[in-house]
Parts: sequence; structure tokens; C-alpha cells
Amino acid sequence: MISVEGLCVEFSAKPLFTNASFVVNDRDRIALVGKNGAGKSTLLKILCGKQQPTSGVVSIPNDTTIGYLPQVMNLQDDTTVREEAQKAFSSTRELKDRIDRMNQQLAERTDYESADYLALVERFTQEHDRYMMLGAENNEAEMERTLIGLGFERTDFDRPTKEFSGGWRMRIELAKILLQKPDVLLLDEPTNHLDIESIQWLEQFLAQSAKAVVLVSHDRAFINHVSNRTLEISCGHIVDYKVKYDEYVVLRRERREQQQRAYENQQKEIADMRQFIERFRYQATKAVQVQQKIKQLEKIVPIEVDEVDNAAMHLKFPPCLRSGDYPVICEDVRKAYGDHTVFSHVNLTIKRGEKVAFVGKNGEGKSTLVKCIMGEIPFDGNLKVGHNIQIGYFAQNQAQLLDESLTVFQTIDYVAKGDVRLRINDILGAFMFGGEASEKKVKVLSGGERSRLAMIRLLLEPVNLLILDEPTNHLDMPSKDVLKEAIKAFDGTAIIVSHDREFLDGLVTKVYEFGGGKVREHLGGIYDFLQSRQINDLSQLQCAPSVQNAPSVQNVPNIPKNQNYAERKEQQKKLRKAERAVEESERKISDMERRLKELDQLLMDPVNASNMEMVTEYTTIKKSLDEEVERWEKLSEELEQLT
Repeated sequence: MISVEGLCVEFSAKPLFTNASFVVNDRDRIALVGKNGAGKSTLLKILCGKQQPTSGVVSIPNDTTIGYLPQVMNLQDDTTVREEAQKAFSSTRELKDRIDRMNQQLAERTDYESADYLALVERFTQEHDRYMMLGAENNEAEMERTLIGLGFERTDFDRPTKEFSGGWRMRIELAKILLQKPDVLLLDEPTNHLDIESIQWLEQFLAQSAKAVVLVSHDRAFINHVSNRTLEISCGHIVDYKVKYDEYVVLRRERREQQQRAYENQQKEIADMRQFIERFRYQATKAVQVQQKIKQLEKIVPIEVDEVDNAAMHLKFPPCLRSGDYPVICEDVRKAYGDHTVFSHVNLTIKRGEKVAFVGKNGEGKSTLVKCIMGEIPFDGNLKVGHNIQIGYFAQNQAQLLDESLTVFQTIDYVAKGDVRLRINDILGAFMFGGEASEKKVKVLSGGERSRLAMIRLLLEPVNLLILDEPTNHLDMPSKDVLKEAIKAFDGTAIIVSHDREFLDGLVTKVYEFGGGKVREHLGGIYDFLQSRQINDLSQLQCAPSVQNAPSVQNVPNIPKNQNYAERKEQQKKLRKAERAVEESERKISDMERRLKELDQLLMDPVNASNMEMVTEYTTIKKSLDEEVERWEKLSEELEQLT
């Protein structure tokens, strides 16, 4: 679909990468990796034609469509969410208009036997088949599913886009790109503005529905679940690994070990040659051998060893006062803005030393409860912050409080104490401020760079209650590893608001889920929580717990005590009927998804590419699956009401 040959990109005569060649094929799920500044975003821009390489060729067939999501883009403010999303179907509407015009001509003309009429019939058939293949009749339903999958409510559809934050408007742009169904998706940090549920939905979409994907992401779990191939930019070269991200990490380590051994052997060989040359340079009897050694030395091509980020270091929070046994206690805490209740009846107790996660869709109150704990906003109910609590708080606006007149190094030097001051450059390097970047003034830093700098400051302050609101948004994977290890080694208590499952995995032992105005406690790690909510993950219905056993649904209906026997029996009958209906719907969905996967595999074979029976079956099952999913949602709601 995309062929890259001999690609070279230079900035100020310094090559970013050279002689890069690779091909993006149909059904590829490519993770583009490399340290910050290696050229990942630049390569995406070149693939979509937004930037030209210094040399080399990028070949894209004329009929190949590309959807590109950059990290930052200009957003429209003059439409509603629905109107903006419907722009994705502009080409489909043009196709429909052409079909209608041809249909009108076929109805009006009478020269049925002419070659021109037969050619018109042929064009009409081809365009109509293409229209049906696109599933254009289901555009509206597909738009709704995509927006809801990315976290929007139906009540948001007719709201002006200018009412939404930049992160939510980026979700609209992502929805538009996905709805266009391009042949190749180029996604630059698509999860930066998504919550856990939306990331899971996007994972499923990319795995099941997308044709080819090239993505850059610092969310390790996301790229590992999506990818089946990894392109690494390292030492100015692009190395192609035909495996998903986790397997690439293993292969890369083995590759580097081999490179290191080869490099050491070569260095020994070079040292031996130089020693021979120096030893016998002035002996006439050895002159020929000396010249041979000199020529051999000149011909040696130095072996390069892949770069390794210097983040393989450990940071520890400085010691501080021991806090009370219960740093945070909430009793019937409620927060409302006018008629809108963000949450109510919040009862939770966080013990000293616990690491807990706040998760849920954006706008459900995670950051609001953090602000209540910080005392930044008023609330109803009783919220106690324990004895001797020293809070270290990180939120995105913390970055705005940095002194702009200082350099990066000075900012950290002023808060570092003791032996840590000897390692400031190492710490800055681990968070992508190595070399000359440490001498930059704060006032010239981007928002992401300021956030990273604020995070480093926090790591060096003595605190016993750590509150982090989306701490990983602007960190690459090595930097996240440094932060995660520091929090794991932290003696105090931590509250982490995050959508990054890989970051939370092995870090937290309790999850508080925000949603529907309530806060629910889940014991265990983040994947224990996700497993308990797996009933909402439609791609895994067949391995999810049945509805009657799911933690989110009670086994016994909430029957009033004064209800008579006949009424109770009727209630139980309705409940069993509803459970059977949900189970039957789940079975149908599972069967249809299994058949779609089989057809996907068959249609990938060029022999079956033009098999219209298979294509028709695929389209029919896809439509039936969409309808059954909607039916399942209604049945599940009815079951929940009965329980």
C-alpha cells in the first residue's frame, strides 16, 4: 500500500535517518518506536505527504486513502459534534449523488440496446456495488457507535464543538478519521486524550476494523495489544521487526547484545592492528605487513550499537515525616455545580502506604475529588485529611507555576538536596532533558516539557501523600518506567488519576471507579478491575463472566419485603427470562464475530478478493452484528432495571 525506498531526512545537515526502506502492507499494525527526537512524528508526516524528505521515494497508489491524526491540529468551532462528525461522509454523499444521477438517466433514456446505455448500466452497477460495500446506509448508526465508543454521550451530539475542551475536540477529529475508513491510518499519540474505556474501544476498532495502521504511542499496553509489527528508529536507521511490541523488546535486547559482542571484538581487532603498526612501523623487514594492516584498518566499517536510553536509573523520594494511619477519609462527600451532581455519597478510606487509582470516563469527577482533598473547592459531607500529611500534588496546571526566568538545570538544582545534586544531569536525561536541553530557559519550553520538569521537581520534594493527576501524558516509556519505580519504592501513600493501564499495573492495589455520580471501590490491581468489568468489552463476551455472575450485576432482584409470593415469583420469572435473552444475544454476537474473523482471513487471500458471495456475506453479517449489539445493549439495560 505504501512503499518507502532510500528515505533520508536531514535537519541542519544532521541526518535524522538515512537509507530507510520498508513497505506498509494491508492488515499491518505497525508500532513506530524510538526515543524522543528520533523522527517518529516526522516519518508519519512524510508518509501522509505533509513533509518532504531530503531524498528517497515514498510510493502510494492513486486509489489508496490515508487518514492522519497529528498530535496537534487546527479545530473547527462553528458546528455541532454531529455535524462535524458527518463531514467524514462527504465522499460517500458525493458517490450517492452520482448514483442518483445515473439512476435518473437510466429511467429517462430509451436507447436500451446502445453501447453508451450498456456502459452507463455497467458504471451504475459498479458504483452502486461500491456504495453498498461501504455500508453507507448505516453511516448514521456507525457515527453514533464511534462517538459513543470514544466517550461521548448521545446528549452531546447536538452540542456546539466550541463547548468542549481541546482533548474532546481531538476525539471528534479521531472519530472523523476512523469513519472515513482510510486504507492506511497514521496515528500520532492517539491515546493522549482518551480514558481507559475509550482506549479499549479504540484497540478493538484498530484490531478488527482498520485496514493498515502505523501508530506512535507511549502507552505500552495499547501498542502491544494493537501491533503485529514494530519499526524502530535507532542510530539514524529504521529496523523492521515482524513482531508485536513485547516480542520486539526481547528481540531488540538480543540484537543489542550481539552488536555489543561484535563491537567489542572489532575494537580488540582494531587495537591489535594499531599495536602491530606502532610496533613495527620503522622496521624495514615488516614494511609490507605494516602497509597491509594500515589498508585493512582503513577498510573497517565501524559497528554501531543501538542507542539505549539512560533512563535505566532509579529515583527515590526523599524521606519525610510519618503520616497518620488514614491519610484520607471521605464520609458522604457530595459535589454539585448548580443542578448537576458530579458525585454523591462518596465513602472511602485510604490507609497509609496504599497506592490507589482513580479511573473512569473524563468528566465523571476524578479530578474534582482530588481538588476536594486538596481543599481547592468547597463540597458537602465530611472529608478528613490525616495527621502530619505533606501533600505532593501534580496536575497539568502545575507546569504553569514554574519560574520562567530559570533554566531547566537551575529549576531542579534549587530543590535538589544532598547526594541527588550530584545526579541532576542523569535525572534530567532520564526525562528527556539531556545535553543542551538542560540549559534551556523555562519560558521557551513547550507545555509537555514543562509538565515533565514539574514532575521531576515533585520527585525531589519530601512528601508522604502523593496525588498525581494524569502524570504520564507527556512522558515517553523509559521516563514512565523511572516514575513508576520511584512511586513503587515510595514509603508514603499515592493517589493516581490515570488512563494508562501499563503504568498502573503492578503499582496500585485498589481501584476507585468513577461513573454515574457514584464512586465504587474495587480491591486488586488495574487488570483485576478490568477483568471485573469485562462484560462491557464486546469483543470478549465469549470469555466474560455471565451476566448473573458478573460483579456489576446482583444475583438476586431487589424485591421489597412486603411483596407477596405471587409477585415475587412473577419478578423472578421476568428476571430469568431477561437473563436468557441476554445470554442468547451474547451467543449470537459471538457466532457472528467468529464468522467475520473467518471471512477476514479468507478475503485476505488474493484468490478470494473478487468473490462477491463472500463479500456479500461479510456485509450482511456486519449489518446483523451491529443490530444485535444494539439489541444486546437494550436487553442488558432491561436486566439491570430488574435487578
